Amino acid sequence: MTEADQKMPFRKPDDEGARPTDVTETLVARGTAAAAVAVTWDADQAVTALYSANYRSLVRLAAMLVRDSGTAEEVVQDAFVAMHGGWRRLRDPDKALSYLRQSVVNRSRSVLRHRAVVEKYAPKGLPDAPSAEAGAIGELERSAVIDALSGLPARQREALVLRYYADLSEAEIAHAMGISRGAVKSHTARGMTALRNVLEQFS
Repeated sequence: MTEADQKMPFRKPDDEGARPTDVTETLVARGTAAAAVAVTWDADQAVTALYSANYRSLVRLAAMLVRDSGTAEEVVQDAFVAMHGGWRRLRDPDKALSYLRQSVVNRSRSVLRHRAVVEKYAPKGLPDAPSAEAGAIGELERSAVIDALSGLPARQREALVLRYYADLSEAEIAHAMGISRGAVKSHTARGMTALRNVLEQFS
């Protein structure tokens, strides 16, 4: 992400002559300048409030999935930027946090897919370089639970993290993962069994 992306585009227009944001430009083009300012400020207020209340917990959630706190921060920031840009299209603002969680899960999946492709085609026989992940989440890696989670299939890991770390209901997990509640139960049960087997080796 660029420095511009990292600075959340949240500000209240100073006056009617201020340079409009992207959302405002779209509406002004339709001849509704006053409504545009109101919509932009509503998005700024709403997303800023969500950012203040949930940013850290969402970063921790993403870090559990991608195993890299630096990447986790980028994932969450991208999710907030996307929500701000698409606020007018949000059907139910009360479900904004749910949509953010779903966005974080989906973006984490994309990161892991990209990482798998890079690792698959990485040059062979080169000396191992220090892992950026090691310093970023050293504390997490020292936990046997985190190590065990890292070895689980992606869907099982997601289900367990969302259930026992984010404390979501089955319905919320199903929405975040884009699967049925029955599938959530299955992934959770299988994940718990696999996790228990791994942790027993440490006892």
